[in-house]
Amino acid sequence: MTRTLTPRTDGPGEQLVLGDVLLLLRTGDDVAVTTRDLRPGTGLVDGDRRLEVLDSVPRGHKIALADVAVGDQVRKYGQSIGVATRPVVAGQHVHSHNLGMDLAERVHELATVHHELPVPAGPRPTFEGYRRAGGKVGTRNYIGILTSVNCSASTARMIADQFRGPVLDEYEHVDGVMALTHDSGCGLVPENEGAKMLVRTLKGYAEHPNFAGILVVGLGCEMIAVGSLLDGLDLSPDTVVQHLTIQESGGVRATVRQGVAAVRAMLPDVESRRRETCDVSELVVGLNCGGSDGYSGITANPALGVASDLLVSYGATTVLAETPEVFGAEHLLTRRAVTEEVGRKLLRRLDWWQDYAAAGGGSLDNNPSPGNKAGGLTTILEKSLGAVAKGGQADLVEVYEYAERITASGFCFMDTPGYDPVSVTGLIAGGSTVVCFTTGRGSVLGAKPTPSIKLATNSELYARQAEDIDINCGRIVDGTATLDEVGREIFDEILAVASGKETVSEDLDLGQDEFIPWQLGTVT
Repeated sequence: MTRTLTPRTDGPGEQLVLGDVLLLLRTGDDVAVTTRDLRPGTGLVDGDRRLEVLDSVPRGHKIALADVAVGDQVRKYGQSIGVATRPVVAGQHVHSHNLGMDLAERVHELATVHHELPVPAGPRPTFEGYRRAGGKVGTRNYIGILTSVNCSASTARMIADQFRGPVLDEYEHVDGVMALTHDSGCGLVPENEGAKMLVRTLKGYAEHPNFAGILVVGLGCEMIAVGSLLDGLDLSPDTVVQHLTIQESGGVRATVRQGVAAVRAMLPDVESRRRETCDVSELVVGLNCGGSDGYSGITANPALGVASDLLVSYGATTVLAETPEVFGAEHLLTRRAVTEEVGRKLLRRLDWWQDYAAAGGGSLDNNPSPGNKAGGLTTILEKSLGAVAKGGQADLVEVYEYAERITASGFCFMDTPGYDPVSVTGLIAGGSTVVCFTTGRGSVLGAKPTPSIKLATNSELYARQAEDIDINCGRIVDGTATLDEVGREIFDEILAVASGKETVSEDLDLGQDEFIPWQLGTVT
């Protein structure tokens, strides 16, 4: 197969310099990504070669640079993103109509590639965080109202609603009072994976260093009882904890009155907490994406990877997630595992996911959403190759199950679904104190009690939804900033946000309803 521009001299129309309108990501790729809409008949000139555009190709989509026969692999990022399902001619639009899943078995090397990340010269970065008595460091100072069961959800919201608006004005060091409600907690099979996962998630939030106070509210007869949530909690000694059940308190109104009184009693103690200077190594940063597009793997994701590598070089922890969205690119992670067992952990989780998807009548290769496809992504392989770029080049030191406590320093992976709020809930339950969230289509996720930094993949999104985005990574494609410059900007923003700078999602008060634990198992 020829992997070069096909020389052409035919075709009238606009003449453009190829490098001005196409992004070739790796030498030898069969496709490039457009930086503007292209019309049929447009000539793309590269020296003495000319490529005629044969189809309408939207901005952010792929155009063929070479002819590809049916069944042959199509390469982007230097990797296969699928196979041609019909003959592809150079200059054609490459998308769902002519590109399908590559079912060739991938070779998984284990612990074969290691990157030593040097510590940058100069003073070590710091941030202003809340150091809890148990040693953990938070980036926010919340009171959480945690529900053991959906039956107490409305009651918990009623309590939290009493602390909206000016009532907290005198408590300038309290970031808020939030209700953590969910739709489970009873009717589960005891000791099955679904019940264990829910308890692990709820306990992870109760133990989170961004909470200085916790009120647990239950009904009183649920399977996951309030007492079982409190038992064995590894709480910081200075975390204020109270609990109530509706049945013992005398009903909803009585529980609301008692809950409001309990929170009011916590406020002076929580208000007394102060930020102090902490080393950057104390940070745990979750890496997530949502509403990806054709630029995600070119701008925001690799820029976040630059920031992730900087954090890891200083001893901090970063955590990649969304297992279905590394499918097809997992070989790039397993080879970076520090041990063969760490690599095998990731492969076991992917095997589980393939069985899980099949049991529900689906498959992992159907992952890209309609929004992903509208943005230029065609196959899960293409999406995954861009998604893993968030993890930079650092060695993979550990793989965690959903909501499992993150204890390792360095670059880690957590097994989560691709659905944004469920994934981020797991990352926060594991201990993430800042979340970085890339989006190309315009996802607006908040993540209380953890600040969520939104990173736009393209400037059009930023112009359209500027009030929803913290950093515009589209400047990389626009040519006004380099990948390393934007990566450093993200790193600096992480430190600023960890020190108390408000993100746009916090300014909009988003994040309470995005607490969505992953639900597994039978409900009876």
